[in-house]
Amino acid sequence: MSDGYRVVQWATGNIGTKALREVIAHPRLDLAGLYVRSAAKEGRDAGELAGGEPTGVLATRDVEEILALGADCVLYMPLACDFDEVCRILASGANIVTTRGEFHRPEALDPALRARIEAACAHGGTSIHSTGSSPGFITEALPIVLTSLQRRLDGLVIDEFADLSRRDSPALLFDVMGFGRPPAEIGEARLSHGKTSFGPSLAVLTDALGLPLDTIEASGEVAVTPETVEIAAGTLAAGTVAAQRMIVTGLRGGAPVVTFRANWYCATALEPGWDLGSTGWRVRVDGDAPLDVTIGFPVPLNGLGAVTPGYTANRAVNAIPHVCAAAPGIRTSVDLPQITAFLG
Repeated sequence: MSDGYRVVQWATGNIGTKALREVIAHPRLDLAGLYVRSAAKEGRDAGELAGGEPTGVLATRDVEEILALGADCVLYMPLACDFDEVCRILASGANIVTTRGEFHRPEALDPALRARIEAACAHGGTSIHSTGSSPGFITEALPIVLTSLQRRLDGLVIDEFADLSRRDSPALLFDVMGFGRPPAEIGEARLSHGKTSFGPSLAVLTDALGLPLDTIEASGEVAVTPETVEIAAGTLAAGTVAAQRMIVTGLRGGAPVVTFRANWYCATALEPGWDLGSTGWRVRVDGDAPLDVTIGFPVPLNGLGAVTPGYTANRAVNAIPHVCAAAPGIRTSVDLPQITAFLG
């Protein structure tokens, strides 16, 4: 691997801004460019947008300007994926590390789209890799390590817990996620979207273990608060949704092999009662070497908003050298070596 990589940051939302900050500070990465969609950010110094000192790199909305930089890698982190953009970047000779979930498993892509992306990779001699904390670290990287102790796997269950009671984001919790509404107003689509967002990542794991899935099923459930509760974002009236659970299960031979459950909650006194953990993850491996691993986030609930972008952005930044060194194509967690952070 090289001692230095020229990197473009593409988009500056919560995750993108954290990634930008870490690229600027990284001893082996040089910020080559910054792409933004907002006219208000265009022309501003990347360091200013990252909350630090000036870098001399100015944000642009000109895609051609970015492609002409000849960067080694683009950290692609927009709100929505533009496959035309992705193909142009790859064909230009720049690798991509992205926190978008579309590229975890090549087989999950539409065949024609996959062919386009792989052709762009071949033309540019580049690779693209999707990663992050969830999906990514908790659905691929960590389970691959834990199952390295097994010679038989009877089942693997990943629980993600998020206590949102101190998150002061009314628009997100009430308008987008539907907390505080009657249970009947939480649509099936909201609770079952994990088949698309997490299913491919779970299949990467089971494919690697030689246990390819027959089907992936997705469902969900909600629980209500029996009494009115005040949270940072506002009020949850008695009888309204105070917890949501999204469930994704991969089956083989009619039996579950791997299950991912996202448990989001704003109260712990619920009807029906749920077994909830603190914010973080729990991974249980049922095999000939059983394991039960709990990973907590040791941060006050009202400080999580400042910390959690790093769980996703940092892994993407750390993946840059490995993706730049990879063979051209859509590269999965199994294709790449263990992602190791350089902290010197």
